[in-house]
Amino acid sequence: MFAKLHTFFLPKEKKPYAKRVHAITGLWPKNLHLYEQAFRHPSAVVSMGLEKEDSYERLEFLGDSILGATVAEYLFKKYPKKDEGFLTDVRSRIVNGDSLNKLARKIDLDKLIEFERRNKSVKHSSMYGDIVEALIAAIYLDHGFVKAKKFILRKLIYNHLDIDHIVLNNTNYKSIILEWAIKNNKAVSFETVSEEGFGHQKLFTIEVFVENKSVATGKGNSKKKAEQEAAFNSHKLLSEISSKKNNIDRTVFTDGENEE
Repeated sequence: MFAKLHTFFLPKEKKPYAKRVHAITGLWPKNLHLYEQAFRHPSAVVSMGLEKEDSYERLEFLGDSILGATVAEYLFKKYPKKDEGFLTDVRSRIVNGDSLNKLARKIDLDKLIEFERRNKSVKHSSMYGDIVEALIAAIYLDHGFVKAKKFILRKLIYNHLDIDHIVLNNTNYKSIILEWAIKNNKAVSFETVSEEGFGHQKLFTIEVFVENKSVATGKGNSKKKAEQEAAFNSHKLLSEISSKKNNIDRTVFTDGENEE
């Protein structure tokens, strides 16, 4: 009630922004500046004449911890008989960049983000997922931990995540590739091909090699994210090759039967 009353006294031009924050979070902002900061990519800071601290990065740091703790508690209670390894793996799948990027779009965060559209590295970044974490921190600072936790559980997990599907489907493609390598007795390596940009605007290119032969590349604003994209592209290619080989084997086998 008091937060909504506070919105009433905002300047006219700020009220639509406050309403959009409310539509996303279910909460009326008391400190609108926190949300403006949470939606501001570092690339937009310079062009807006602001300081480095006015981007979402500090909030992202805080939100990451709050999200991780909330998801850990949720999984701990949901799966009382599962061990630490299982819980850690599932939590990492829920809070990884790809999962959070998708969540951001589902709750329409992309419509509020401020960033420098000419910056190429932004296109390959986990910007949307980072802003989910920054938004969580903004809610925490504005409304407290209980409201932040409710937002994570009700608005994100219950509404947009199928936990059972996540448990059954491993999307950590680097681990999938490494498991495949062990199973097939293949040597696999991830190598950094290039590193462009400076500071938080870096763009990494990672290349996957199998038996010293290049398979695929991936890009990202961190080595970890670039590795995941490279692993995904490698997995897709190797799956296609395996499928074609199986089809050829079946054809040869069938042709041999027909000749007899």
